[in-house]
Amino acid sequence: MSLPFVASFLHGNSVSTAISAFLLAFPALFSIVNPFGASLIFAQATAGRSPSEIRALSRLVAFYSFIIVMVSIWFGGKVLVFFGVTVNALRVAGGLVVAVRAWFLLQRPEVMEAKKEQQALQDGKTVMAPNWADTAFFPLAMPFTVGPGTIAVAIALGSGCPPDEPFLPYEIALSLAATCVVLIVWAVYAGADKFVGMLGTTGTRIVSRMAALVLLCIGVQILEAGVQGFVTDIWLHLKAVQ
Repeated sequence: MSLPFVASFLHGNSVSTAISAFLLAFPALFSIVNPFGASLIFAQATAGRSPSEIRALSRLVAFYSFIIVMVSIWFGGKVLVFFGVTVNALRVAGGLVVAVRAWFLLQRPEVMEAKKEQQALQDGKTVMAPNWADTAFFPLAMPFTVGPGTIAVAIALGSGCPPDEPFLPYEIALSLAATCVVLIVWAVYAGADKFVGMLGTTGTRIVSRMAALVLLCIGVQILEAGVQGFVTDIWLHLKAVQ
């Protein structure tokens, strides 16, 4: 890595952009993934397996989740733009998806738990494939841990860099936030039994509601950025016509 690149990255504006992006992305991804709430169901899905299998499975699930989120952050928005979807439309749609999901989770977390349980379990039974790795990607990583809501958040964040701020520090900060969330998923899933005993159902739902409130605010913020972009584009177009 060259010294000019390091110097440009450590520039005040770049550091400020990176910090702001991390503080936006980490609570958004953490809230939508909700690793503590998911650990209750993960414990059920892996009941009967040995501790070594559970640790290995949690590591593989975290790895697959990391790949999905990183691809969504770096390439998801570009793929949609390639198909003619504007960044502002992506922000509005992503903000709506996040806000609606957060509102639903805030009001009825037990319903979201039931849906995740259906995704993770098969016919109400624990996932006991002959090879435990067969269940790591589907259903435990996708859609149980990283579902459509998480992908929508990651794409919206990845395309949300303000035009007057440096792109690379913004994306690197998003990647760091995603990495931190995935590491938490790994740790929580590996010790799911301990977290279940420590938090319990009531404690988990309290954490879920707090996370949902943060997620709702972030969804509204993403939506606001998209609406502001549309208004700015319309204003510039009207000025050009006059």
